[in-house]
Amino acid sequence: MAFTYSEKVMDHFANPRNVGEIENADGIGEVGNSKCGDIMKMYIEVNDGVITDVKFKTFGCGAAIATSSMATELIKGKTIDEALKLTNKAVMEALDGLPPVKVHCSVLAEEAIRSAVADYYKRQGIDPEPIMGKIESAHEHTHEEFEE
Repeated sequence: MAFTYSEKVMDHFANPRNVGEIENADGIGEVGNSKCGDIMKMYIEVNDGVITDVKFKTFGCGAAIATSSMATELIKGKTIDEALKLTNKAVMEALDGLPPVKVHCSVLAEEAIRSAVADYYKRQGIDPEPIMGKIESAHEHTHEEFEE
């Protein structure tokens, strides 16, 4: 199956930003999709409510790597509240789109951020559910749910 990817997707796949781990991260989120095998791990460092550093490790296809890279770029320097407002659609728009069968990758990026923030809250002794709602796992989704 051949896909057409935007130049931005290809750039973030070939030259991903913010790859790696943050030692002693303030929050770590890991999500995966059992249907396609993509796994994303996101690390955040938070100072005074601002995400001052963010790194990721992704095992998956080029679109998964590109969406992880773009998502980290979009939340770096933002407040926790701003980061929680980032949607998979915003990630896709920043990448100039994704093929419909790859939309789930942008959903994983959004969920990885939410998972890292939830972990951050837990480490601060704060229950994240009243703030963020229930954190769903991408394991519970199918690709078709996220197609446009």
